[in-house]
Amino acid sequence: MNWRSYLFHFYLDASVHVALSVFAFIEITCIFFGLSRDNHISYLVFFGTIACYNFVKYGVEAKKYFLVANTYHKNIQVVSFIAGAFALYHSFFMSFETWIGITILLVLTSLYAVPLLPNAKNLRSLGGLKIFIVALVWAGTTVVLPIVAADMVLDWDVAVELVQRFLMVLILMLPFEIRDLDYDDPELRTLPQRYGYLNTKILGAAGVVVFFFLTFMKDSLTYLEVLSKGLAFLVLGMLMLVTRRNQSQFFSSFWVEAIPIFWWVCILVLDAFLGTFRSSPNF
Repeated sequence: MNWRSYLFHFYLDASVHVALSVFAFIEITCIFFGLSRDNHISYLVFFGTIACYNFVKYGVEAKKYFLVANTYHKNIQVVSFIAGAFALYHSFFMSFETWIGITILLVLTSLYAVPLLPNAKNLRSLGGLKIFIVALVWAGTTVVLPIVAADMVLDWDVAVELVQRFLMVLILMLPFEIRDLDYDDPELRTLPQRYGYLNTKILGAAGVVVFFFLTFMKDSLTYLEVLSKGLAFLVLGMLMLVTRRNQSQFFSSFWVEAIPIFWWVCILVLDAFLGTFRSSPNF
């Protein structure tokens, strides 16, 4: 493996890519709600995602997380601990209310990987719940936390955005569920296991439609948000169309997880060069 390939695989395996996607979602929330930039919440979530995701992936058993055999995973371990230290630093700047939200999300994340009782199952193992728990944590982290950190009220528009983000993350997870259809334990009862490959894609497509039209349920709406969510509608629709059971190596792990980053960049471009779209339309 040459150094470029090594760095790319390490970038994915150390959860840096998924952390950038979560970071992008937070930035999108800040743009939609006109929040003043709070770098501490963004960086806390970015570094915390690296540490938490690596714990979920590699640390289901503590000895596997702390006692690492090969150099590659030791390097991931080092990155995880460094990221955890940075997350801890930025956490000192959080308000009490923000900490309440962080604690709830951390408990959900922990129970996802580690069972509450010795003989109990973790939330990840409970049939059909996995995808919804992940979507709930992502939505809460990228919508509720930045709103609370900015001392804003959790109003109707925030609730609509929360539901939309929940749906978007669910849709983004479906290619992973389809990819793993032949390998997942039947007890997981994932959507493709329950409803089949084609029906799962149809459910995903229906979710894309609901995601977009929920935009018009908001009390305060801008052209920027309508245009950007229209773009997300097209991209997610195409995603459902091109998703296959036999996927290329990096289809889900790189391209699907890059969609929030791509969406964020497109929103920045719209926001920077199309200033007229800042005003509110008369819907």
